[in-house]
Amino acid sequence: MAYITIPEGVPGIIGPMMFRPETAKPMNELVEVLLRGPSSLSRNEREIIAAFTSYRNKTLFCYRSHGASAAHDLKGGISAVEIILQDFEAAPISEKFKSLLNIAAKVQQDGKLVKQEDIDRAKNAGASEIEIHDAILIAASFCMYNRYVDGLNTFQPEPVEDYFETGRMLAKTVI
Repeated sequence: MAYITIPEGVPGIIGPMMFRPETAKPMNELVEVLLRGPSSLSRNEREIIAAFTSYRNKTLFCYRSHGASAAHDLKGGISAVEIILQDFEAAPISEKFKSLLNIAAKVQQDGKLVKQEDIDRAKNAGASEIEIHDAILIAASFCMYNRYVDGLNTFQPEPVEDYFETGRMLAKTVI
């Protein structure tokens, strides 16, 4: 049960956003730009960074819904996403994306853990400065969203199947 009076049975971040729509508006605008706005990173890559950060923060709703969104159009589906979340360095993804997830992992723990060598690794793998910026901002933002969801003890369904429809809707959202 949530710690404040939010709609019963409304999962994850949706309940608190319904509770206080004036704060939901800028939060939603930021996530729309980061995950769905113009970028040289694919929408799936950005959704995976969000899911990856949330997975590491153990925020079930966020990692499963954004993982389901990434899986919607990804060869291998949710299994491919799970492989990345569990061991991105061994996953069959580009070195550029591995380097960006490495940076996101450090931001998730403490932004000060990101070092010049992490940035150099990303640049040497072909990441642009805006891609590095966006990976860091997605990870930092999702730390905030995760803490919002978890700090209010919101309802987060267990079954992965409960997230497929949310993932489909997120994958098809156009700003």
